[in-house]
Amino acid sequence: MKILMIGDVVGRPGRKILLNDLDNIKKELGADFVVANLENASAGRGITENNLKQLLNTPIDVITMGNHVFNQKETINYIDNYPMMVRPLNYPDHVPGKAFTVVERNGKKIGVLNISGQTFMPDMDSPFDLSEKYMDEFKNQCDILLIDFHGEATSEKIAYGFKYDGVASAIVGTHTHVQTADNRVLPNGTAYITDIGMTGPINSVIGTKTDIVLEKFRTKIPQRFEVELAYPWKFNAVLIDIDDETGMAKDIKRINKVYDKTVLEGEYRNE
Repeated sequence: MKILMIGDVVGRPGRKILLNDLDNIKKELGADFVVANLENASAGRGITENNLKQLLNTPIDVITMGNHVFNQKETINYIDNYPMMVRPLNYPDHVPGKAFTVVERNGKKIGVLNISGQTFMPDMDSPFDLSEKYMDEFKNQCDILLIDFHGEATSEKIAYGFKYDGVASAIVGTHTHVQTADNRVLPNGTAYITDIGMTGPINSVIGTKTDIVLEKFRTKIPQRFEVELAYPWKFNAVLIDIDDETGMAKDIKRINKVYDKTVLEGEYRNE
């Protein structure tokens, strides 16, 4: 089983890449299942229902989110209508949405869990305490368990990876929008990377126009962030090879595809 997990999709550039090229990418990589983090898909903050419906026409099987999940106010009203969409487990139980979903594919039950880090992040319950409470329940519902850990601190992500090495099939980091070079299979068989990276504009500050971010750093005055629209763009993801017998990982590869002019051009750089 080959799993494609896509890093934070940012704004119109990220959406256009998925709408125009994800079907080709899935076929070229031989992926059986696709997970995409869409928490920045609408203007860089959350996702509107209209954009969600459009992206559901692509090969995406499960959508993960993060700290921006409810930045589009309408999400509170629609999230429960989309069982393939998961938000961080750290929210209180009465908050709309769910953190875990199971999809059957090729005779296997694939579970996807979304959880948020606590360090340098909005006030959230401990991902370690929550996982200790619910992990057995989630694990018992699936043959393959994929975890999107949406966090800022590399140390927190790495610690979580080792904590659940041999339990989850894969633990991948999202949120920082910068693809890390530490993809590997941990000692007990869990595929790991600290951050998948970003699907969006390259010449930006993690997706936002550079001049706006520079002004904020220089003046400390709040700014209205805008997604950079100019090319080049990039598609960041990881391709995880799962052993069908054990449910654990055999390999994890980074994907970095660059689009110089149109979303139908560009070549893969598999690193």
